[in-house]
Amino acid sequence: MTTRHTTRRRRGSVLGAAVGVLAVGMVVTAIVGLTLPHTHQTGGPPTLDLAGHPVQVDGPAPAPSASATPSGVGRFAAPSVGLDVPLGALSVVDDVVEPPGFTSAYWVRNLGVAPTDAAHGTVFVAMHSLRGGGVGPGNALIDVAAGRPRIATGAAITVDDVRYRVTRTETVGKGDIHADAEVWANTPGRLVVITCLQRADGERSVSNVVVEAVRA
Repeated sequence: MTTRHTTRRRRGSVLGAAVGVLAVGMVVTAIVGLTLPHTHQTGGPPTLDLAGHPVQVDGPAPAPSASATPSGVGRFAAPSVGLDVPLGALSVVDDVVEPPGFTSAYWVRNLGVAPTDAAHGTVFVAMHSLRGGGVGPGNALIDVAAGRPRIATGAAITVDDVRYRVTRTETVGKGDIHADAEVWANTPGRLVVITCLQRADGERSVSNVVVEAVRA
């Protein structure tokens, strides 16, 4: 099945700052925004990616006011690309969507609606992808070599037991997504999944992949 995919670049304000993450050469950027990195060392046990590799945050830690929960509110599954991870939750802080971990997907509390209220609005989900050999949930959704989404139109996605069908994928520049009204529309029965589109040259991601779906 061929994915209906578009690439859009629009003028708009840059949304937030970026976070780089290193794990034996692996780097991840925030879902939105891009700035120069600076090192932030976190205490306690190391953060791991899906392959069990340690991840070192190269930038500020996610804001405590995001009140992120790493898991415990169901699962996020996209069987066609082999993805099945815990579903956590977070809040947007200062216009930044910053998932705190690299093994879960996160629905966004203060955008759209909760998965339990999916019939009445858009459920927004964000997740990290990694480059340089790292494996985050978002890596399953992207084809790095081709520079485009991997998940296809018509593919099934389940969010906290609610089933969706992918209707469109697109690539949007990080500096443009803030002003993209189509992405942020709150439409009944809709799902929007956002992750970084990593680059084949191993450089920093400059675009986001947006996957749109409707309830099946």
